[in-house]
Amino acid sequence: MEPAPDFGEDSYEGHGRLSGKVALITGADSGIGRAVALAYAREGADIVVSYLEEREDAQVTCRIVEQAGRRFIDAPGDIGDERHSRKLVERSVDELGRLDILVNNAAHHDRFERFEDISSAEWHRTFDANIH
Repeated sequence: MEPAPDFGEDSYEGHGRLSGKVALITGADSGIGRAVALAYAREGADIVVSYLEEREDAQVTCRIVEQAGRRFIDAPGDIGDERHSRKLVERSVDELGRLDILVNNAAHHDRFERFEDISSAEWHRTFDANIH
């Protein structure tokens, strides 16, 4: 992303509020998802880093979770595929022992210069994707 978002790596200090918890975070490779992963890890949670295909970005998120002293699962795949989503939950429980928190942050990003430039087809695509 340009400019690179500040996800709190140098400023967020945890207090153990999520000790012993496991969080599955979709769209955890960057932006808000990465910031949530950092905050939850510093609060004591282990993290399932779910993302579509942005492996390099996701590796940064995994690194910050590990640096916080927490375990992580690197979990690429399409959460629009119900089988994959079920497997994410199963992996969370199998590998980390439980699942306590779901942060459903995954989204697609399109840029438009003006609000008026968003077509009705785009509105419907976004709406339909969020309904299913």
